[in-house]
Order: sequence, then C-alpha cells, then structure tokens
Amino acid sequence: MGPLSSATMRAMVLRRPGTPLELEQLPRPAAGPGQIQIRVEACGVCRTDLHLIDGELPYPVLPIVPGHEIIGRVAALGAGVAGFAISQRVGVPWLGWTCGNCNFCLSKRENLCESARFTGYQINGGYAQYTVADARYCFILENIPNQPLSIELAPLLCAGLIGYRALRIAGDAKRIGLYGFGAAAHIIAQILSYQRRPFYAFTRPDDRESQQFALRLGAAWAGGSNEMPPTLLDAALLFAPAGELVPLALSRLRKGGCVICAGIHMSDIPAFPYSSLWGERVIRSIANLTREDGIEFLKLMQETQINTTVTAFPLEQANDALACLRSGALQGAVVLTIS
Repeated sequence: MGPLSSATMRAMVLRRPGTPLELEQLPRPAAGPGQIQIRVEACGVCRTDLHLIDGELPYPVLPIVPGHEIIGRVAALGAGVAGFAISQRVGVPWLGWTCGNCNFCLSKRENLCESARFTGYQINGGYAQYTVADARYCFILENIPNQPLSIELAPLLCAGLIGYRALRIAGDAKRIGLYGFGAAAHIIAQILSYQRRPFYAFTRPDDRESQQFALRLGAAWAGGSNEMPPTLLDAALLFAPAGELVPLALSRLRKGGCVICAGIHMSDIPAFPYSSLWGERVIRSIANLTREDGIEFLKLMQETQINTTVTAFPLEQANDALACLRSGALQGAVVLTIS
C-alpha cells in the first residue's frame, strides 16, 4: 500500500465470509446529518466478529469493516449534532441505529427494533483509522475515574455492556455462575465482587489457567463446565456460544433460577428432560443492548474501578488477533490499536 492522503484511511475489510480480512485504503467517511466522525484509537475484537467472518450471522452488508467496541476522539460533527465536542473521547457500541418509531423503540426496548442496524455488521465499524456513527448511539467517556487507556476501555463497549445487560436480567440473584470466562465474564466478575455477590466460574474442563484467572478476580469457586459447584446457583450467565451448556447450567440452578444466554449466536441446545426446567426455572436470551444499559453501566464505572485485562494487536494484524480469540489462548480481551 502507498502513503495515505488526507482523504483516505487504512481499514481491515471483510469481503466474503470464510475469508481473511484484507488491509485496504478507503475514502475517509464524512459525518452526515446526525452523525459523528471519529478518529479511532482502539477497537475490541469480539466473538461476534468471528460469527460474522464465519458466516454465522445472516444478511451482513458486504464488504464491511468489522468492529463494534470502538474508542476514539470526535474528529467532526455532522449537521444537527449537539452535546459533543471536537477531540472528546467517545465510545461506539454494537447497536448503531434504530428507527425510533416502532413499538419496541417507543416502549424502551430499542434493542429489539426490527429495523435496527449494527456497528461492524450493517454499518462500517472500528477496524479502521476513522469511522462515522449515529450520535444517538455514541457514549461520552470523559468522566471515568483515572482515565483508563483507550485499549482498556474498548472491551467495555460490548463485553461490558452485554455482560451488564445479562446481569440486569438476573435481577437480585445472590449466587451467580459465569460460563465462559473471557472478556465479558472477567468484567462482570469485578462488578459482582464490588457488589459482594459470590460468583462461580465455569470453564472448559481442562482450562486451569482461566480457572486460576477467575479465582484471582474473586471467584468463590472455579472449575470445569462438567463439574458441580459447591452450592446451587440462583442464576447462570452463559457467555460461551455452546448450546450444550444450557442443560448443564439448568442442572446447577435452584428452583426459580434463570439461565441467561448472552451471545448473539449459539449452537443448538440439545434435548433435555422437563424435570431440569421444572420448578419455575427459566431460560432467557439477551438481544443487543439499549442506551439505558450504557448510561447505567457508565455510571457504575464511576463508582467502582474495573480493570480490563487486554492483549493488544496493531490494526494490520487483525487476522492474528481474531485467530488468538478463536483459540481461547489469551485471558481477558483482545483489542486492536489504531494509529
């Protein structure tokens, strides 16, 4: 690739599912009405990106720049945008646009909007030097204590937000199981420790490293997904996209407990006996997020210190970053740094 002009940018692009991302030089996007142009500093690498690249998500807009855990600085404001300032640090999440007029939007359930569009899926995302985003779905990140680095904040925009929504759905559950101790679980573990709620970490049966990581973050117990914890649970949050974990998690619940599936994609749930569900146990899914989730989560961030564990890759090594995420070899989150 040759040198960049002031009107272009570097980006990693998915042209066809099942193929590696390609480093390309693209026109720098301009902010339209109601939009913000953002100079990207960091973008988290999420398992949803793997689902997109593997062709497991229907109807992507291709070619697409992936990435929906975006941290950057406001570079330009489109017509009609208020409340933002040039150079202000902002975050952009998965939910990137909604109609604002349907029954879901009007009943504070915009996460279910039938016309919704998503960052890095139908809207170009953060695997690039610049992006544009709907100002309604940008979060100002100026008031977070100690001003974490952008690479430390990036995982909060999906792993943190979706994890927090799952925790909200769990209500006041006292004992909580976390299945799949990756980016989301290691953030929610810190919230649960702050709230003094015991949590129990379930990993792959032979993943001792993740179990030790969970114990360092305050887990009351950590073991394989095939093991029984020392006590029955009030709720189980599933961050691993493995449907076979659902019956296992149900069998670890008290009566009235809830299994919450927090991924956008999951393998099929195998058949299980009705007795596992009986006793008013519940299985729920989490779909996307709302702006209210983001506002509440960022307020919580001001009350407690959440330290994300990240492994950083430069933008040009996005394929390597995705491969590391797929392997499960790293603890915490994977983040791209964009110069």
